[in-house]
Amino acid sequence: MALLVFALCSVLIVAMTRDFNRVYQQGSNALVMAQSRAYLLGAEGLASLALLADDDADRKAELNRDDLGEIWAREAQPYPLEEGGWLVGELEDLQGRFNLNALAERAPESEGRRQLTPAQKQFVRLLRALGDAGLGEIEAIALTQAIGDWLDSDNSVRPDGAEDDYYYGLTPSYRAGNRPMVSVSELRAVSGVTPELYLALAPWVTVWPTKPVLLNIHTAPGMVLRSLGPDDSLEPLSEFDAESIVQYRAENGFADKEDFFSHPAVADRAESMTEVRGYVGEDSSWFLLRATVEVADRHTQMYSVLERTNRQISVMMRSSGGL
Repeated sequence: MALLVFALCSVLIVAMTRDFNRVYQQGSNALVMAQSRAYLLGAEGLASLALLADDDADRKAELNRDDLGEIWAREAQPYPLEEGGWLVGELEDLQGRFNLNALAERAPESEGRRQLTPAQKQFVRLLRALGDAGLGEIEAIALTQAIGDWLDSDNSVRPDGAEDDYYYGLTPSYRAGNRPMVSVSELRAVSGVTPELYLALAPWVTVWPTKPVLLNIHTAPGMVLRSLGPDDSLEPLSEFDAESIVQYRAENGFADKEDFFSHPAVADRAESMTEVRGYVGEDSSWFLLRATVEVADRHTQMYSVLERTNRQISVMMRSSGGL
């Protein structure tokens, strides 16, 4: 009888210990998650302060521009936390990327000739500039039209595009979005987008804001600058020319748009870049914050889309899995 009682007690103790450890671990995980989120929201607050400080400096200087020499664009430095771990955050100008939602607009039709909007031409050049993952001109135009079909609100198929009828035939089947994208990851559902192409393209495109704004010539990376070209050409700017623009910008900066178009890499074709002049600018209102925190040896990330307007910072989206 004593052995039986001892055995029963042992079983109960083991079960209670297991339940206690599980509850303790759940509580510990919840505490770490709460701490991590609080730190990440703090990084968001610091980013907002940096953007407002930059806005105040620009107003004081009566200079309406944003460039990579400003406080918000400084290289990220890990900030040590008192209880151990660290916090780091960096801001990126989303107006230095190509906005996919600009592809929703349809080009006017013309008999015997395929027409493209200025944004579509820019995107075709970007697709052709992606190195090993890049597309030829015909494939790039087809993908551009497919993305346009995904974005527009109708079910009318563009030349080389894809609408519901195409996606219904896939396994599993689904429908076209027929609305502006809210995440770059939606590209993976569009006809013609392979995993390799998506990985190569994702760093250079955005979907914020849902209504496209001007591309900032002071912050756009070399790959995006390669998408600028004459009105009648779908050939991307050469890698060498783009690198020379980026290097000159880092060392000297551009005084304004005209200074940019006078750079030797584009000066000889500047007169035929009237469309480009219409969609490039010098200031930005949309930014992406990437923040990472380490608490109890666990890393947590948060991506925040921030809009700066009228000296107000609005958080338009938060995500833990990228945009």
